[in-house]
Amino acid sequence: MDNYPMLDLFWTMLLIFCWVLWFFLLFRIISDLFRDHELNGWAKAGWMILVIVLPFLGVLAYVIVRGRGMSHREAKQAEAQQTAFKQYVREAAGTPDGTNTADNSVDQLHKLSELKSRGDLTEAEYAQAKARVLARS
Repeated sequence: MDNYPMLDLFWTMLLIFCWVLWFFLLFRIISDLFRDHELNGWAKAGWMILVIVLPFLGVLAYVIVRGRGMSHREAKQAEAQQTAFKQYVREAAGTPDGTNTADNSVDQLHKLSELKSRGDLTEAEYAQAKARVLARS
């Protein structure tokens, strides 16, 4: 332990952190390049070559030049995924407009029950309305 002072240990940890951070940025940049549909193939290839041949300079240049658009593209992708998920849930539930008929039916039956308990509906009217609600669901 005497051969490796505390400051060297701190310096080594800082270098390892920066190296991991660079790899993180590299993978984010590569995924951003493939995600961007506005950039043509030659521009993508040019950025990839720059990032591979001159790794630190390429990553730094990409973040400076196209960094602001990275967040917009990521937000757009997240929004598209959320929309696709909502559409899948709607289709799985069997309601194309997104309204849940089971919840809607339960709410309507609850309201009918309250109307009946207050005396606003007769037993026959309640049974008829209940049959209508259950037939729709």
